[in-house]
Amino acid sequence: MKTAIRKEMTIQTEVMDLLNQQIALEMHASATYLAMASWCDQRDYTNSKTFFYNQAEEERAHGMKIFNFVNTTGGAAISPSIPTVNNDFESLTQIFEASLEQEIKVTESIYKCFKAARNTGDYASEVFLQWFVTEQVEEEDTLRSILGMIDLMGDMPLKMIDERIPTE
Repeated sequence: MKTAIRKEMTIQTEVMDLLNQQIALEMHASATYLAMASWCDQRDYTNSKTFFYNQAEEERAHGMKIFNFVNTTGGAAISPSIPTVNNDFESLTQIFEASLEQEIKVTESIYKCFKAARNTGDYASEVFLQWFVTEQVEEEDTLRSILGMIDLMGDMPLKMIDERIPTE
């Protein structure tokens, strides 16, 4: 049997390496959101639980989208190992603050990938990454809005705050 010849890479090696790091970051974010969902579930924060389960699935989908793109462009996507995830949180507020910090880290990494694509003339990757740039603006805005709402509600019972967390 003849071995199929792999198509030529259209993705730049530097960009591929950064995108493989991004896959790992997205999958770690997914696992972190699962831990957050579990914490909320154990405390009967129903809307927050749903929010974080949805976030976990979304981050996994982002990782898979990048994984498929790397392979489609002739690169080699690498299945990441996931480092230990924190499962211990102090409060609902702390979870949302940690979520925002995580999304900022993801945004910075996307920008690094985008910049590398632009600097190496990898136009396909640059166009592909534009969607992620826009997505990260929305992700950060959602979390900032939730934290603003939590801050505004102040001393109200957390269950009342949870009822106002968006689930879509």
